[in-house]
Amino acid sequence: MRIEKDEIVIRTAERSDASQLAVWWNDGAVMAHAGFPYGLHTTEEKVIAGMWEGRCMIEYDGTLIGECCYRDHGYHTAEIGIKICDTDDQNRGIGRKVLIILIDWLFQNDFELIVLDTDVNNTRARHVYESLGFRLIRINENSWRDQTGAYLSSVDYQLKECDFRPYPFESEQQKDH
Repeated sequence: MRIEKDEIVIRTAERSDASQLAVWWNDGAVMAHAGFPYGLHTTEEKVIAGMWEGRCMIEYDGTLIGECCYRDHGYHTAEIGIKICDTDDQNRGIGRKVLIILIDWLFQNDFELIVLDTDVNNTRARHVYESLGFRLIRINENSWRDQTGAYLSSVDYQLKECDFRPYPFESEQQKDH
């Protein structure tokens, strides 16, 4: 897969991306939101062994800034995830753009339902998901423990194409100037 829109590229991860993924996944600051404040303690070899077709890299203006993924759950359902790993590119609206591009591609490729989950306290991500039309399905109270042993709760969302509310990139670019 390779999708290009404006300055964003979403492409299938390659073996050569494994070293960058390992750096990000071992960084507790990058992984804390996912319950891994000490990182994953992984290796490039383990990353390569765990790669699958839906693991993708995010490039912005020619530079790797993060990753996203999708998995086919059958019944025309895809589960997605996204992580902007470069802190300089966080909180700039790039993640929202990547989501719009990825979701649009999935709907164009015969997926009818998109699901995801996030930490209940990840209010920034939850706001983005809900603004795009995702519907809250359930809150899973104290459903798992992070690396420190603390209980965390998660939120399950789903999106149907008829509920998808992308907004035009042009209006975003105008706001930036």
